[in-house]
Amino acid sequence: MPAPNLRDRLRRIFVGTILAAAGVGLFAFGVDYVVFRLRVATDRSPYGSVVVKHYTAIQQKSGKTVFIFDPPQAQTCVNALFPHAESLPCWYLSRHPEQRTDI
Repeated sequence: MPAPNLRDRLRRIFVGTILAAAGVGLFAFGVDYVVFRLRVATDRSPYGSVVVKHYTAIQQKSGKTVFIFDPPQAQTCVNALFPHAESLPCWYLSRHPEQRTDI
């Protein structure tokens, strides 16, 4: 059997790196989910709250954009690394307190 050439070795390294990264990501999500579920079961502050400013941007036919601002509201978030229970993580919401909806 001939020795693998450089292209085959690079392909194996690339595929191995991608699979390892996917495995680490799945493992991290799994551990985060288990910790979140334990926090919910034991009522150890699984949820938090962040004040979010929401506004709507309406594009008009003339090319101008009209902004409609809503009053700031507290939004429920999860104290976790990844989103769970249809809520965004608190670390993400605290870094992105303005939310825009384009129409």
